[in-house]
Amino acid sequence: MADPMIAAVLLGLMLICLAAGLWVAMALGVVALVAMTAFSNAPAGLVLATTLWGHSHSWALTALPLFILMGEILLRSRLSQDMFSGLAPWLTRAPGRLLHVNVFGCAIFAAVSGSSAATAATIGRMSVPELTKRGYPESLIIGTLAGSATLGLLIPPSIILIVYGVATEQSIARLFVAGILPGFMLIALFAGYVAVRAWMNPALIPQEVRDFPLREKLAASRNLIPVALLIIGVIGSIYTGLASPTDAAALGVVLATVLAWASGSFSIKLFMDALLSATRTSCMIAFILLGAAYLSVAMGFTGLPRNLAAWIGAMELSVPALLVALTLFFIVLGCFLDGISVVVLTTSIIMPMISAVGIDPLWFGIYLVIVVEMSQITPPVGFNLFVIQGMTRLDILRIAKAAFPFFLLLLLGVLLICVFPQIVTYLPELMSR
Repeated sequence: MADPMIAAVLLGLMLICLAAGLWVAMALGVVALVAMTAFSNAPAGLVLATTLWGHSHSWALTALPLFILMGEILLRSRLSQDMFSGLAPWLTRAPGRLLHVNVFGCAIFAAVSGSSAATAATIGRMSVPELTKRGYPESLIIGTLAGSATLGLLIPPSIILIVYGVATEQSIARLFVAGILPGFMLIALFAGYVAVRAWMNPALIPQEVRDFPLREKLAASRNLIPVALLIIGVIGSIYTGLASPTDAAALGVVLATVLAWASGSFSIKLFMDALLSATRTSCMIAFILLGAAYLSVAMGFTGLPRNLAAWIGAMELSVPALLVALTLFFIVLGCFLDGISVVVLTTSIIMPMISAVGIDPLWFGIYLVIVVEMSQITPPVGFNLFVIQGMTRLDILRIAKAAFPFFLLLLLGVLLICVFPQIVTYLPELMSR
């Protein structure tokens, strides 16, 4: 059977499995098993056993459950509320005023949680009731929250960057460094959009009841100290070379627990809740990664990635044309799968193409994460949309409409890093000198 036909059969089987409601990890395993038995002579059972064993004790992957646990601890403590109260007084005179709390609050929480959904849930739980009560327009409240929460995927420590690093054997520390400037770029785009909307239509933004004197602003800023210490402890230990991402993740759990306990808002029960929730999430992601590892090995035995890369090379697509095609592909795929599933499903197929045309895998990791961020706010499977719907009880399409401008801003972000790749590569190159 010709390679395009094999690829079509396997893709069709994957879509059937997902449409039938099969878990993503199981769907990956079924497709891999069919590929092994029908299109190769390798012993499928033996390869399955060795693959699962070989990929189940990856030391780099240890950082994943630890960062998830750190985010769960923060989600259940008063530190997130303190962050809101520390930011709000400084933003009463900014164009867009307290809508920027969503943008900067999500950026700060993303730097200590690594999860887009956790960022949306934590910041939304605080900001949506407060901004609604103050009379801010619903579309901007929901839009800024949905869009800015996607920063949880990019700003280090990012769970999806860990997954990409493990799947493609890239340095996780270098990926974390590469995500810094693109993260700031997206924060600037989101905040700039809010400011422009406020300048174009000042009536949209309600007047604040009071203005805070400098002394009160400085006093409120003390609430930001615990979160700042956590960011410095985790991210600083990685960038200074004092700790690996895994060591820093363990340090983050300890610091988050100590700071949450010191705030007086944490208890043994809440810690156990955080531990159980982190365990469930980590097991789900690990299960998907094992299925993806088996699929990756199966693809190698069928020869599809190699032949596909050769086919792409024969087409002599330019790098821009390939990136346009991949962006459209990932956006469509993201409408039906969560971000981690998109990454683990596609890396075994896409990376040979990327290597064939000479694209830097480190740069491609950041590009892929930004594109996957779009999938967090696209129906029908946008995780951020579901999180916000659970909090607000609004119609999912209404939330998606409010988030659409931020989808376009993410698309602009992709264009910017394509035109100026130094936004991604400058800091990693600086670190390696």
